[in-house]
Amino acid sequence: VQLVESGGGLVQAGGSLRLSCAASGSTFEINTMGWYRQAPGKQRELVAATASGASNYANSVKGRFTISMDTAKNTMYLHMHSLKPEDTAVYYCSAGATISTGEIVTYWGQGTQVTVSS
Repeated sequence: VQLVESGGGLVQAGGSLRLSCAASGSTFEINTMGWYRQAPGKQRELVAATASGASNYANSVKGRFTISMDTAKNTMYLHMHSLKPEDTAVYYCSAGATISTGEIVTYWGQGTQVTVSS
């Protein structure tokens, strides 16, 4: 499975961005997908995840971010609104998959920078 993110950039506080994550390869193995972020000097944290039609969000983004899937395009989105400077981070797409051996593996994209100016 290969994951490619896009859509990051520089935005003013209060603005919006949409991140995309296009999956390719053995996408039929994917069980869950999610977005993580890592700010400078901080650990990578879960932002939002989706599996079997259900989604969950970090408390810090609830009500502002929405995760969605376009299964026809094998693409996941993160719609981000009311952005805050503390949302500044590199955002990573992840996919959890059960491969042919039964092992569960996690795939990662290369990351996309989101910078929110005050």
